[in-house]
Amino acid sequence: MNSADRRPVAVVVDGYSAGNFYPAAFARIGADLVHVQSTPELITSMAPPNFADYLANVVGSDERDLVERLRAYSPVCVVAGQDGAVPMADRLGELLGVPSNGSALSRARRDKYEMIETLRRAGVRCARQFKSTDPAAVAAWAQEHDGYPVVVKPLSSAGSDGVRICRDVEEVVAAAEAVLASQNIFGASNTEILVQSYLRGTEYIVDTVSCDGQRYTCGVWEYEKTLLSSGRNIYNRDLLVDPDGELVPALTSYIDEVLAALDVRWGPAHAEVIVTEDGPVLVEIGTRLNGNLHADFHDLCLGHNQAGLTAEAYVRPERFTERYGDGTYRKLRPAAVYNAPTAFEGVVASVDQSVVDEIAGLESVFSLAVKLRPGARITPTVDLLTSPLRAHLTAEREEQLTADYERLAKLKDHVYRLA
Repeated sequence: MNSADRRPVAVVVDGYSAGNFYPAAFARIGADLVHVQSTPELITSMAPPNFADYLANVVGSDERDLVERLRAYSPVCVVAGQDGAVPMADRLGELLGVPSNGSALSRARRDKYEMIETLRRAGVRCARQFKSTDPAAVAAWAQEHDGYPVVVKPLSSAGSDGVRICRDVEEVVAAAEAVLASQNIFGASNTEILVQSYLRGTEYIVDTVSCDGQRYTCGVWEYEKTLLSSGRNIYNRDLLVDPDGELVPALTSYIDEVLAALDVRWGPAHAEVIVTEDGPVLVEIGTRLNGNLHADFHDLCLGHNQAGLTAEAYVRPERFTERYGDGTYRKLRPAAVYNAPTAFEGVVASVDQSVVDEIAGLESVFSLAVKLRPGARITPTVDLLTSPLRAHLTAEREEQLTADYERLAKLKDHVYRLA
């Protein structure tokens, strides 16, 4: 086979969780994939990649060595399969000379402190913040430079991991010490603490895909959250927003400023933004897929999905520009993603299949993920990782969607039986 007949090859770095949607997305447009595993052992906190979907799995962390090994495949792009893979994907793409966001601002696209400071330097509206290795210094900043509440979090993680809302100095110190005593979901120890001003307002997800600087907004979702007494603000539902009206254009305009400041010209981005009385303000952004991605679900509700759009942007950029350009999605059906919380603590003895079947049989339930199996430990929900159930819901009518969500919320606590 000559080079003209060869299928294009894309590289996925650490294709965990939502990154598992990349193989089908690239295959659908006639491309193959090579996987890069950046750690000697797989990361156990996330759904692992299926290596059967790849031409090869290249294990290693030395970028120069990886580049030499990857050149044999003549890749057309390198994408990050999860948040922690962003710097390596940026660097490999740069070294291979393929379309890439480059490494100059990789840290700002990953480190939450540097992210916000980069926005500040670019004149983009953002939160006030401070970082330190010392819980006492973090508490002093909260006392002297801002009013309560404040938000304490690790510098680099995902899925609301380690994020706490604190109302006084004792809570700040406790949250900061908890950050330093823990690892993030990628298995790295937290060495610094970030504290930020609390942003009052409704929070939204803004998902985009960029192709050589042209941004397509592929979904905006309203976060419905529950604030626990511990200061944890846990996810409940993500509700698909109607793109008509002023909200989505305002959010998109703001995200365009964020993408420009962080020099995001290629690939997916998943942003969390709070609309304050002064306007939209970034919570954080990751240049990777939405963690709640379900390709078939998004295809039904939106007519496309972020993984498919990303493959299109890299492999068929002219077609992407023609079809999507600087456009915005259409809402084809009401939709929601429900990350069910639990207050249970113990060991799962069994899963009540009759309850699972009843939930799955609800008209609006498109998919249901029962995350725990007998023998697994269940703990009170504090973030996305500790939600024991996830459901994607869609219906032709909002009323049906709401009714089925309310029924699901009553049934969720009967799925697991504890030992």
